[in-house]
Amino acid sequence: MNSADPASHDSRAEGFAADRSGMDESGPTDAELLRAHVDGDPEAFAELVRRHRDRLWAVAVRTIGDREDAADAVQDALLSAHRAAPRFRGESMVTTWLHRIVVNACLDRLRRRRSHPTVPLPDGTRPAESRPAAPEPAAPAPDHDAAMDVRSALAALPPEQRAALVLVDVQGYAVAEAAEILDVAEGTIKSRCARGRARMAAALGHLRGGDGDHDSSGNHTPSGAVSPTTSAREGRGGR
Repeated sequence: MNSADPASHDSRAEGFAADRSGMDESGPTDAELLRAHVDGDPEAFAELVRRHRDRLWAVAVRTIGDREDAADAVQDALLSAHRAAPRFRGESMVTTWLHRIVVNACLDRLRRRRSHPTVPLPDGTRPAESRPAAPEPAAPAPDHDAAMDVRSALAALPPEQRAALVLVDVQGYAVAEAAEILDVAEGTIKSRCARGRARMAAALGHLRGGDGDHDSSGNHTPSGAVSPTTSAREGRGGR
């Protein structure tokens, strides 16, 4: 991770001075908070986390697809950021640096999961014998089913494609921002997104109400159904 690279005091100072992200009307910038944390302010890092936790959480839960794993990934990432702050080089905005650490923590967990697959119960589901008896619910609404299918298709993508799609299509980051967060070239982000969208379109073919149409990037979008981009945005604390 680039955040762990050694750097000179001068380069960090320049980055701290240049980064005006996360600035309130009368409050310190993100960079000033991180510098205060490095200088020993016990409250500075907590304030930095407060500013960005919702978006960091949204990226994590969409990338991992499991709320418990996402919470663990965010906790691990923030602990790593807390420790790595003195080595922050100032070559990117603080928020980009934080997102990079969170996404890397998520990707690490996804890779471990793929190496040691398990079959967890769906989120929030308990074994049948431990659930209280209840009347059979009505059939889920079609839109709900479509959204669940889209989330499943997103979760089935390779980790790198999923991370790129979450940042660009779900969270609304520009390709350049996503490239900086993932520390890859912009062309790599475009390629990963294109491949991910193609996989999702194939997986969601049963949702098509017709021949389908194409988005502005030439990617196929099921007609008469919630598109991968639009549906994945539902429920996010967006940009």
